[in-house]
Amino acid sequence: MSRPTTALIVDDEAHLRAYLKLILKQLGFERIYEAINGQEGIDLYKRWKPDFVLMDVNMPVKEGLEALKEIVDYDEEAIVVMASSVASRQAVETSVEYGASYYLRKDMKKEIVIDTINHLIEEIWGE
Repeated sequence: MSRPTTALIVDDEAHLRAYLKLILKQLGFERIYEAINGQEGIDLYKRWKPDFVLMDVNMPVKEGLEALKEIVDYDEEAIVVMASSVASRQAVETSVEYGASYYLRKDMKKEIVIDTINHLIEEIWGE
């Protein structure tokens, strides 16, 4: 299976979307969609069906965990990585329960974020 080329970043903070977009481009993603809240993320996922989703936990309109659940209910094969600057045990457990592929701390060093996402891609896509 080839590496993923499309991604969706769901985060209400523009500077974090820009930062994550740079990382995903560095990892070879060619088409990256952006959403500013969980509801928009669900809508864009259903429209474009990206290979990979990075989603913030805390957002307005619809929280990331609610959006995660709706996306996974819609597509059980969805690869969704939850990202937050606060990794409470409850949020991590709920993410896993709702079908998240991984839980990432946004405040980790860039190199660690890149290595973590790359490892996840290798694990899932066998690349």
